[in-house]
Amino acid sequence: MGNRKVFVIGLDSAPPELLFNKFMDELPNIRRILDKSIYGPMKSCVPAITIPAWMVMATGKTPGELGLYGFRHRRSGTYNDVWIAHSRMVREKAVWDYIGSEGRKSILVGVPPTYPPRKINGFLISCFITPDASKEYTYPPELKWEIQKLVGEYVFDVVFRRNERDKVREEVWEMTEKRFEVIRHLLQEKNWDYFQFVEIGLDRIHHAFWKYFDEKHHLHEPNSRYRDVIKNYYKLLDREIGETLKLIDEDTSVVIVSDHGVKGMKGAFAINQWLIDEGLLKIRNPEILVRGRQVRFEELDVDWSSTIAWAWGGYYSRVFLNVKGREPKGTVKHSEYESVREEVAEKIKSIRGPEGEKWKTKAYYPEKLYPLSIGDKPDIMVYLDNLSWRAAGTLGHPSNYLPENDTGPDDAVHSEYGVFSLHTPEMNGKEEIACSIYDFAPAMLKIYRDVNDPWF
Repeated sequence: MGNRKVFVIGLDSAPPELLFNKFMDELPNIRRILDKSIYGPMKSCVPAITIPAWMVMATGKTPGELGLYGFRHRRSGTYNDVWIAHSRMVREKAVWDYIGSEGRKSILVGVPPTYPPRKINGFLISCFITPDASKEYTYPPELKWEIQKLVGEYVFDVVFRRNERDKVREEVWEMTEKRFEVIRHLLQEKNWDYFQFVEIGLDRIHHAFWKYFDEKHHLHEPNSRYRDVIKNYYKLLDREIGETLKLIDEDTSVVIVSDHGVKGMKGAFAINQWLIDEGLLKIRNPEILVRGRQVRFEELDVDWSSTIAWAWGGYYSRVFLNVKGREPKGTVKHSEYESVREEVAEKIKSIRGPEGEKWKTKAYYPEKLYPLSIGDKPDIMVYLDNLSWRAAGTLGHPSNYLPENDTGPDDAVHSEYGVFSLHTPEMNGKEEIACSIYDFAPAMLKIYRDVNDPWF
């Protein structure tokens, strides 16, 4: 199998419940692949979010080993100075690096985080964190002009948390159609052994239209004209994939994979507001919270000399302790760090829902979750009700329980299981399996059996 090609179809946030079940009969091209594949749910990493999950997949390394805990990170020694994840922070070798060292060429399109574009043995178009098409977004640089001539201005992402749902739908369709046109161009015009793309549009469609699709969603709008947007987007993907697969020969292995799944958002929980209620976060201007408007954390006059913990919002919450010698005005002694962290984690895990219902909240410690945890890691990583509730970092809400997301319309959250399927030319039937995101890189490299690597 050493000379075979691998074509990887990345569908950001595709869940097994939809791709392998509910929509299966309406996706003939994907079903054709699955009928001759091993496939099933794939357990994501912690945290189950786009960055770091795609790079965890590509390297086989944990978020802790990569030093990537999300899209944004807190700079060491500060309270809220932020840096954004980018390609130069990834120092571990990915699948394409291993096979590139053996002379094999790769093409990457939209794999996060690949901005700024880095040199590979092949061709690269960067991902959704690219600011816009005026920036350098390809390797080699001259590939940009080839893409521009083909589709005009290349689209990396769309603004999906907004009320203009028609515009969101239109822009996601345009982005996806352009991406597949570029993919098919590269398939035909460039030499490659490994080709991987990630379509971020599926994630955006899930987040923007889930309440219209999910009849159990607490904000469901029955008979909405948007009720079939999600299904229709899956059908668009299937058509584009079908046209693309016509360009691939029978000796090519085909993979379908996602970084995590998706499910309905039950609401958002104002984690910093709760920390104030618990006396863990102290502020000098409490009057700002009763003025009837949403308050950003930066507007608080935090009394750091009396504060124990503060948090960031997101699909999962990052909780930071105010540690002496680490933070500018730390209060938690190193000798008391473990006991204080355990106390805060237990308080968080005891949070109940708005009706007093018990939540399945998980609190992780990075250094206990990963074999190594480098970089600007949080002290506690929190899955509120096992990711069913988003963490709201803002304050000033009449209740700690928000019916909607606090940063714009968003109806869905992430779930722990994405999808994996692998078709090789030898496969004539299908077999359902369960696997982990950490299985992906070794599985891909084993297809290139003559790659000289200690994984084997």
